[in-house]
Amino acid sequence: QVQLVESGGGVVQAGDSLRVSCAASGRTLSSYATAWFRRPPGKEREFVAAIIGSGGSTYYADSVKGRFTISRDNAKNTVYLQMNSLKPEDTAVYYCATRTVGPYYSARAYENWGQGTQVTVSS
Repeated sequence: QVQLVESGGGVVQAGDSLRVSCAASGRTLSSYATAWFRRPPGKEREFVAAIIGSGGSTYYADSVKGRFTISRDNAKNTVYLQMNSLKPEDTAVYYCATRTVGPYYSARAYENWGQGTQVTVSS
């Protein structure tokens, strides 16, 4: 089992950039698919991005394509989400999660979750 801790959230203005991190312990993240999900205020959790396999294939929700980039640093056992051109609608608690099997976009497939980090984008 892997333990996950998110960090790097904060309050930024629209158009700014922010990078959130997901540090893992217990297992190497390269053994898992790792994804970022988010829960905006008053809404349900939604898929944001995933990085899968030792080769690091990446996938993104349509709402963040071209703005967000997911990456993995194997030496640090950490997955990052670089968020550019942030919009107020990106305001949410951001969670990282890992899975060993299942659809990359489905929260139900993920076995391990961090506690989340708050990202607030002001207009």
